[in-house]
Amino acid sequence: MNALDPVLNTAPDNELRRGALAAIPVLLGFVPFALVLGAQASQHQLGPGAVALMTGLNFGGGSEFAAIELWSSPPAILVIVAMTLLVNSRHLLMGATLAPYLRHLPLPKALGALFFMCDESWAMGLADARQRGRLSLRYFIGVALCLWVTWVGFTSLGALAGPMLGDLHGYGFDMAFAAVFLVLLRGMWKGVQAALPWLFSLITAALFYLLIPGGWYVLAGTVAGLVGAYLWARP
Repeated sequence: MNALDPVLNTAPDNELRRGALAAIPVLLGFVPFALVLGAQASQHQLGPGAVALMTGLNFGGGSEFAAIELWSSPPAILVIVAMTLLVNSRHLLMGATLAPYLRHLPLPKALGALFFMCDESWAMGLADARQRGRLSLRYFIGVALCLWVTWVGFTSLGALAGPMLGDLHGYGFDMAFAAVFLVLLRGMWKGVQAALPWLFSLITAALFYLLIPGGWYVLAGTVAGLVGAYLWARP
């Protein structure tokens, strides 16, 4: 039996179910953070419908928090769009790392799957693809769709309940995503040598965050990670 047999012989429904079950622990981190985003949006007079549209079309929590922070009346659309592109620039690198595992898929299917990609579904899909030799599209969709529905649903609920909940920062919900990322990074740990680009990216992003206003630290961290991966790549 070769490395691809477990993927090829797995029933499609089982792959969807496997992805959905794998997403459950991550969903627990999504819920409080989504409520915080929705509550913050309601303080800027954004209703549940507007929040659902924003989070559904732009599935990226970091850029959505940045957009809410920049929201004014009237909103500075060009500034918000530019910041969203900057914060979401990391998706270029994420998509590039998945590309070798998507070559067996027709382009429309690959692009449709990547529409639902976020940091967590990318990390889980990549880890599963490396283990099995190819990306299981149904597994990836099972993970990503569950995360997308949860994110859109609970950000909308947060916008609806925001006026009643008040400021949710006092509950410590901000740490939810940090905890999720630590778990994901632990699952991708390959040793100190492989972690050097992470450290280089972290230091660069932290310096830009402290010294340069705006969201440039996201782009700087992404570029530093690419450069670090190239410099420390094994022959």
